Amino acid sequence: MRVGSFVLAAQFPGQGQGEALHRAVRTAEVAEESGLDAVWLAEHHFVPYGTCPSAVTLAALLLGRTQRLRVGTAVSVLPTVHPVALGEQAALLHVTSGGRFTLGVGRGGPWVDLEVFGSGLEAYEQGFPESLDLLMRWLREPAVSASGPRFSFREVPVVPRPSEALTETLAEAPEPEVVVACTSAASIRLAAERGLPMLLGMHVGDEEKAEMVALWRQHARAAGRSGDEIAGAGHVSAGVCQIADRRTDAAETLTKAMPGWLKQGLEAHVTVDGRFRSMRDPLAYTELLCGLHPVGTPRLCVDRLAATSERTGISRFALLTEGSGDLAATEENVRRLGAEVLPHLR
Repeated sequence: MRVGSFVLAAQFPGQGQGEALHRAVRTAEVAEESGLDAVWLAEHHFVPYGTCPSAVTLAALLLGRTQRLRVGTAVSVLPTVHPVALGEQAALLHVTSGGRFTLGVGRGGPWVDLEVFGSGLEAYEQGFPESLDLLMRWLREPAVSASGPRFSFREVPVVPRPSEALTETLAEAPEPEVVVACTSAASIRLAAERGLPMLLGMHVGDEEKAEMVALWRQHARAAGRSGDEIAGAGHVSAGVCQIADRRTDAAETLTKAMPGWLKQGLEAHVTVDGRFRSMRDPLAYTELLCGLHPVGTPRLCVDRLAATSERTGISRFALLTEGSGDLAATEENVRRLGAEVLPHLR
């Protein structure tokens, strides 16, 4: 089982943006010190829900700050970037980090981001498959051209090519790992047909995640994917983790801090076309997350993660550890996860 920290660089009420970003960097540094396997970096624009606007940029910083830790994006939003530009960045990080970078991509939402970056609503509603396929070609082929609805250009060489800088570390990973955030049957099918593992959200429980994995396997088999490829798919389950000596204390830490962050963060999202978007009740959502995920004593956290893995077949986790909103408490939470939980899962 591989466990990492899911880092949103969340800006809690009363905090500055620099404070949120500093906590994000420290979370990664402490994660490596504590023996965690990875950090996963979220990306958001124009909202305090998350203050990191470029997950690949922050990934570059953290890959330089660490020696062992795998660093992934969760996720880079494809409709707001050119897939070739993102592919070049991913290849660069893959080669220079010795293969420690994972590129997580997703469709995002119908936010004003689409207006600001000039990609438009069609990129969100229709363009994700084209962008994903162009990105994957860029990571796998020596030269690429395009003639699609959104992207059309003459053949150009791929520089740097991920496979051109093979070392002993990279010999079994000639290209960056790519995972796809999946929230619908359509996105599950898209990922499965391409043999790409899924990143499943923290709002989804074990039963639904198990159904999503089963659907992915069904589509992967129908697309002709091999049994070994299907069995070895490294799906990732996002969740929340808060450790305390008593479960009530862990839950109280989150229910005191997270609703304020969720309220101001979710309310700040603006749709590109003025469509109405209902918002979850912040306290009810926090309580839901406490019930779904490893929130409580170290023993409870071990049991919860093991149970999720057994029920879903997922063995990789991206756990939000900054739910307290406090730097010192976050560092302690990550250290306890490494010292008191992970040894029982390996």
